[in-house]
Amino acid sequence: MRRVVFNQKGGVGKSTITCNLAAISAQEGKRTLVIDLDPQGNSSQYLLGAQADELEATITDFFEQTLTFQLNPRTTAEFVVATPFKRLAVLPADRRLEELQGKLESRYKIYKLREALDELADDFDQIFIDTPPALNFFTRSALIAADRCLIPFDCDQFSRHALYSLIANVDEIRADHNHDLQVEGIVVNQFQPRATLPQKVVQELIAEGLPVLEPYLSASVKIKESHEQAKPLIHLDPHHKVTLEFVALYDKLDAAKKKRTR
Repeated sequence: MRRVVFNQKGGVGKSTITCNLAAISAQEGKRTLVIDLDPQGNSSQYLLGAQADELEATITDFFEQTLTFQLNPRTTAEFVVATPFKRLAVLPADRRLEELQGKLESRYKIYKLREALDELADDFDQIFIDTPPALNFFTRSALIAADRCLIPFDCDQFSRHALYSLIANVDEIRADHNHDLQVEGIVVNQFQPRATLPQKVVQELIAEGLPVLEPYLSASVKIKESHEQAKPLIHLDPHHKVTLEFVALYDKLDAAKKKRTR
């Protein structure tokens, strides 16, 4: 299963959701890979800590390799880095990635990520792809390569208005490039159940028939602690409320997957 976590809006928790679901997947016994396509490298920092600043090769080097002919190119697996967490690996990013975007677009390398994931198909049971907050070359590559799309959503009207164009963009990529791509659901993040506006916005989305997933993920300072310590919540505090919400969300996604494959 290949999942892309995508929203054109920044600050909605893409990296947090990507890494925590991936960490739970690995904890559940699945060989799991996170692909970081954001030049900011938040997922890379989250899973590798200080090691993320000392890497010899990243996904930038993978994409650079696609731009030149090489007699003995490195395999995709050679760019994958093990994390400190069992069965969890990352294909990390760095800031040089942004500089490549124009060259990759002009050379039409939009399918290279999908080819790379096909190459890794026997190595990993689950792949989670973190994306930049824009519909650019890297995000389109991820949507073309993925089976499912998770949409993080914070509960305000700006996010709600952006949601419709986001879903339309996913639909367009499905029609033109990837007929198997589906919106798996909207992940409500930093939810405050006692506040009126979040409740109202979420209920309106449900009333419109949009695939809002439960449970909603609560706002918590524990998430910031998790970032600072470079430990996904399942490893930092497995019994915390937000950790249990992530576990319940993962279980729901996993159960839906098993139901589809019967």
